[in-house]
Amino acid sequence: MIYSSLWFISVIGFGITAPEALITTNEESEVVSVLSTQEDMLDKEVIPDEDEVGTAETLFGQEDSLEVIKQLSASDSQDVVETYLVTRVVDGDTIDVLIDGENKRVRYIGVNTPETVHPSKPVECFGAEASNRNKELVAGKQVRLVKDVSETDKYGRLLRYVYVDDVFVNLILIKEGYANASTYPPDVVYNDVFREAEQEARESEVGLWGDKCQNESASEVPPAAPVVQSNSGSSCVVKGNINSDEVKIYHVPGCQSYNQTKINEEAGERWFCSEQEALEAGWRKALNC
Repeated sequence: MIYSSLWFISVIGFGITAPEALITTNEESEVVSVLSTQEDMLDKEVIPDEDEVGTAETLFGQEDSLEVIKQLSASDSQDVVETYLVTRVVDGDTIDVLIDGENKRVRYIGVNTPETVHPSKPVECFGAEASNRNKELVAGKQVRLVKDVSETDKYGRLLRYVYVDDVFVNLILIKEGYANASTYPPDVVYNDVFREAEQEARESEVGLWGDKCQNESASEVPPAAPVVQSNSGSSCVVKGNINSDEVKIYHVPGCQSYNQTKINEEAGERWFCSEQEALEAGWRKALNC
């Protein structure tokens, strides 16, 4: 009873002080509770929703996200493959394409098809077939153009490897016997591939390597007129040819292209009686000899 009285007196004595103390204690408890909750939240790893903030922010944080997006966008732009419309097929190895609103002439790298439109040469065996096959492959289509080393040849034609989707046009023409491999430094990335394809076409006797062109070439008789008089005779069998790129090339018996190579004197081509004579006249030996 004494203890109860003392408790009552204590409460009366303190007056308002006791309730204020109780209220203060409750408020402090609530504050501590809130702070504890915030600390718990900070201790936990918060993973943003990728759909809302994007992959870049999720991985790198908001500060770096813009820069990351820029880098990804730049990477995506590099993967865009440019293609060009073929507006004209000139012959088996030359086309016109539309680039930036202008027609540009493109010469296939590493490929040489029989002549069909040369101003000073007749239509050669399988030339029309090669031109038609090229039309089937690229006419009116979008093509991808890939450079090797050289940008253009001396005539200003773009030198390119040509693709229609995944079809490598240069290679197809050689494999199917519509062209022979004809690579010149420094554009020789596919030299071995083209040579192998030509060899397969030869062994299969397709296109240029079939009976039609081989028989026609075999029936060719070297004319006497271009033979140098001081070296006249049957030994003058070296063929000095000028190809569509105006490169002077000579062929000797046994060269891969010897039989189908025709000599047109009016175009400046000629026969030589020796390789030395051809070299001194400015011709070089064919690469496929």
